[in-house]
Amino acid sequence: MQYQVNLKETEEGYTVWCPSLPGCASQGTTKEEAIDNITDAIRSYLEVAQELNQAVESYCVEVELNHA
Repeated sequence: MQYQVNLKETEEGYTVWCPSLPGCASQGTTKEEAIDNITDAIRSYLEVAQELNQAVESYCVEVELNHA
């Protein structure tokens, strides 16, 4: 599965985060290290989410936005 990640250069290197997974972020001193680190972070995030969602009822709801 592919996830979009955002990468931003900082004074210390690079920060990287996955907008579709709230709170899933990492960093690295190089772009390559940051991408490797966010890949590990996404994997861990999904494993934890899977564990937390076991034996939980899930529903889909439809939400309409009011456009002014």
